This record gives sequence, C-alpha cells and structure tokens, in this order.
Amino acid sequence: MPKLDPFTLNIPTEIITSRLILRPPMAGDGTAVYAAVCESLTALRQFPASLPWAVAEPSVASSEEWCQQRHADFLARKDLAMLAWHRETGELVLATGLHRLDWAVPKFELGFWCRSSKQGQGLVSEAARALLGLAWETLGARRVEALCDAANLPSRRVCERIGMTLEGVMRNERITPTGELCDTCVYAAIKP
Repeated sequence: MPKLDPFTLNIPTEIITSRLILRPPMAGDGTAVYAAVCESLTALRQFPASLPWAVAEPSVASSEEWCQQRHADFLARKDLAMLAWHRETGELVLATGLHRLDWAVPKFELGFWCRSSKQGQGLVSEAARALLGLAWETLGARRVEALCDAANLPSRRVCERIGMTLEGVMRNERITPTGELCDTCVYAAIKP
C-alpha cells in the first residue's frame, strides 16, 4: 500500500460537537491558552514526566508562540493540535490533538488536557471521540494510541470511556525533572 499523502486530505479546520467547537490554535489564542494553563498548573504538574511543558513557567508570549507554531504544524501536517471552545460561553475548555503523526501506517497519538474548572463534565471524552472520528473517517488511521502516566486515573478513564484498550504498561518509562521514574500506560484503538 502506498504511503498516504497528508496534503491530499481535506482535514477540517473546525469540528463541532454537541457542546464544543474544536479548531487548530491560531494567532491571538495565546491569552486564552495562558489563562487555561495558569488555572490548571497544579493539576498538570502532578504528571511532569508525561507533561514536561507544564513544568516551565507559562507566559502570554510563550502561549502565543505555541499557538502560532501549532497552527503552522497543522498546515504542514506535522501535528494536528486542536483547542476546544465551549459553544455557549466561548471559553477555552481544553486542548487536544493528534500527535506523533505516522502517515506511513497511518497512526496517531491522541493527547489531551482539560482546564481544571471544566473537568468531570465529559468534555474531554466528547472532544476525544470527535478526534477518533476524524482519525478513522478523514485521515484513514489504522491505529490511534494514547500514552498516560499510570497514576493519571482521569486520563486513563477517558481512554477507556472512548473505547481504547489498555495494551500494556511500560515500567520506568519516563523520568520526572526530580529524577523519579514513572510508568506509562499504552492505550490504543484500531480501525473499527
């Protein structure tokens, strides 16, 4: 089978679910990303081995730079980051995306984090289901995986809720900035 050319795919720049609008980060989103990250730093920093970017001190400038780089990566088909905005309030509620794109298989890694004040409402599962749909229906994915810190029970539950299977635990797979070893759970879904 020939390698898929991602530039021939019509990847939507907006996905609408019942409560969310998902779209790639854009110039000007940095302030909203910064606010969501700052609100969520305590929760995000619980898993520094799997979320190393959360260890650094955030700023509006670095958040804006991240948004602009992710937008460029989306256009170049290097990374498909998405921000999810609440349809009623317009508030940024989570960041998600398909990462580590392997167009030869094709397979992708699903990643996500949710603003602390919006956790426990099923928003991450809603966004993740939408991205699985994108992966299967538009991108021709054969595999989507998610890597979660073994101690990150909320993320593990999201994976299970959207139908991913725990394939295994990689022991001592990541290390925190303070030198602690962490286990990583590998969840995956294959094309239905």
